[in-house]
Amino acid sequence: MTEMGARGERHEDADPVTDITSYSHEDAGAPPSLFPEYRSTGLRAPAAPLVRIPQTLTETTAPTAAWDRLMGPAATDLTTQHKGAPHGQRIVVSGRVLDEQGRPVPNTVVEIWQANAAGRYIHAEDNWPAPLDPNFTGAGRVVTDGEGRYRYTTIRPGAYPWGNHRNAWRPAHIHLSLIGPAFATRLVTQMYFPDDPLIEIDPIANAVPMPYRQRLVSRFDIQTTEANWALGYLFDIVLKGREQTPFEEGAHDG
Repeated sequence: MTEMGARGERHEDADPVTDITSYSHEDAGAPPSLFPEYRSTGLRAPAAPLVRIPQTLTETTAPTAAWDRLMGPAATDLTTQHKGAPHGQRIVVSGRVLDEQGRPVPNTVVEIWQANAAGRYIHAEDNWPAPLDPNFTGAGRVVTDGEGRYRYTTIRPGAYPWGNHRNAWRPAHIHLSLIGPAFATRLVTQMYFPDDPLIEIDPIANAVPMPYRQRLVSRFDIQTTEANWALGYLFDIVLKGREQTPFEEGAHDG
């Protein structure tokens, strides 16, 4: 049996109930806990050496039931969750979740969270004067198949101001949260869009050094594009190794 560790590494012959995995060290592509240009990291970055707290059994294991039984049916089309169609450009995002050897990682939950086409979240603290869309919630979920593949339909999110510095705007992005075979395996990343000029001046994106930052940018794909319906983008997520997708060290306000 093969299990995915807390930072995405895989362990052969691991017992999903009793095997206690540990977090791996940061690699060069991981964003630092403190990045001064991203101002809120100065408030939450550790000011003292970290203290390791042993993980409990509930953190390193998960229910054996299928994800759809635990979480409900997958929500793979964010454009059909309400009575009407949402505003904005429809897009199809697809890709694979892979390990460090390029092997598919099946049965991985990929949670989706994004702003609407005007750059507005359905959130009590998001009150900048952009319109809400009554037909778009911005949340979805898909589970990878036996080949590690995932696919969902949504609308391209808009940019929005976020107050980090004067005239600060976040580039269009989609938050992705992955859950593996244990609750402690949650990994969080962001997917950006090609040719977005805001990426180069965004402190959150720039917390990931080049060339690793390019792994956060999706690729337009005409084969995925659906004629007369939606543009297609590809975004593979690599959990570990030389081609690892940069993941966030914790929750953030961007």
